[in-house]
Amino acid sequence: MEKDRLLLSRLKKYGESKAYPFHMPGHKRMAGDKALNGFPNPFAVDITEIEGFDNLHHPEGILKESMEWAASVYGADRTYYLVNGSSCGILSAICAATEHGGTILMSRNCHKSAYHGVILNRLKCAYVYPQIIEKMGIQGGILASDVEKALKEQPDVQAVLIVSPTYDGIVSDIRNIADVVHGHGIPLIVDEAHGAHFPFDDRMDEALSCGADLVIQSLHKTLPSLTQTAVLHGRRGYVDFEKLERYLQMFQTSSPSYVLMASIEQCIYEMAVHGREKMAEFSERIGEVRRELAEMKHLRLLEPGEKWLRLKEQSEGWLRLDEPGEKRLCLDEVSGVYDYDRSKIVVSCRNCLRVNEDGRRGRMDGNQLSDWLRTEYDLEMEMCGADYIVAITTYLDSQEGLGRLVEALKEIDGRLEACEVNQHPLNNWNLPDIRLKMADAMERRSEPLLLSDCAGKISAEFVYLYPPGIPIVAPGELVTERIVERVLQYKGMGLPVQGMADLNAERLRVLGEAADAEEG
Repeated sequence: MEKDRLLLSRLKKYGESKAYPFHMPGHKRMAGDKALNGFPNPFAVDITEIEGFDNLHHPEGILKESMEWAASVYGADRTYYLVNGSSCGILSAICAATEHGGTILMSRNCHKSAYHGVILNRLKCAYVYPQIIEKMGIQGGILASDVEKALKEQPDVQAVLIVSPTYDGIVSDIRNIADVVHGHGIPLIVDEAHGAHFPFDDRMDEALSCGADLVIQSLHKTLPSLTQTAVLHGRRGYVDFEKLERYLQMFQTSSPSYVLMASIEQCIYEMAVHGREKMAEFSERIGEVRRELAEMKHLRLLEPGEKWLRLKEQSEGWLRLDEPGEKRLCLDEVSGVYDYDRSKIVVSCRNCLRVNEDGRRGRMDGNQLSDWLRTEYDLEMEMCGADYIVAITTYLDSQEGLGRLVEALKEIDGRLEACEVNQHPLNNWNLPDIRLKMADAMERRSEPLLLSDCAGKISAEFVYLYPPGIPIVAPGELVTERIVERVLQYKGMGLPVQGMADLNAERLRVLGEAADAEEG
């Protein structure tokens, strides 16, 4: 391979370009920032478990002290450093909170790593579903009442796993959900990977303080830390820490990077000392960005719903208040949204027509909007959906970068026309017809078929858009005509359909005739 085609050469070239990152990692490549400029050349500090530097899998010295200090910062009983990303924390939490072959209740919009945990522990999986925010065509929050209903219907559930905030910044009512889950005597796991900044933002309620028992946060997503760094927090009561630590040793590398661990510790230190100040200042800046984008005529910025109520707890129940500054309870029972992370810039184009240079008109979709921002404005988004885009912003974003985003979106908005809102069937949930456990389906004999021929078959693979990695169909589920139509539409829109062994996403492995029998 020629040197200029090496990954490092490509990374250097990209880093020197005008491309601006509205995606993770949260440090936004701002090496000159105070939070980052003290970090040395990684090769100079890349060591192994030598004398005096402890062992992550058997911490007795500086790493033990560091993680105990981190736990005190977050108000956790235990905090663990994760050098294999949030994925290893999610895998460990699932396996520690359930028995092999048991049952877990998960929100269907969980990341693919949660499904991998289900497979590894050979679990039966029950689901609770996010609401849909119809006007935006995106997923809303999880209702505590839906969790209660599911647990009553599935009394053998051993743990509950909820994603909050979602990729789009939607926060569920974790406090009430935790009360429901604990009422059934089981632990609540919260995938808070996208909310690592919440503990340092006075506007937000982090899951740990709301009663969650195990909370996983990706530092690298929204804070100044290197890619692949994360933390797992635990509270006593419903968690067997010894069991959890055994699984952490299984799912983390036996050669943990001291560079990554130093990045974790440095990030937490910076946030503990300056985090609230930084987040308060950033809140003002991102508020101005949102005010400007709210003026767009055709593109639509996701904002808190008008139906949200400000409530305050009283001995006789929850009372509506008009005073500003009170905590929100369950805002909109339709969308299930408890709160919203305003650092996520979610822009919908679902009711927009693009006007081409030749005067032809066509419906705008998320992939086209993302492509325009990349090719015409050098702005790289975090992800795009069927009819929206997501930009991740953090306190390390420059004013110049935020200004470029605002101007680009407003300019694009001026090139669009309105059309009837497309009530896109792709954004609605397909309740899965589960025929087999995921682990069983993946192990049985399967064959690849063209997607168009898969209706009526049982899938042996996942199909999802990545990001965010939420299954459209999972192993062991019946593939319906609607699922086939949905996947083919996604492919036709140029969206990243993944999960199948076929990298072209044309063929799906389904169970053969000998394995079509349903689970007894």
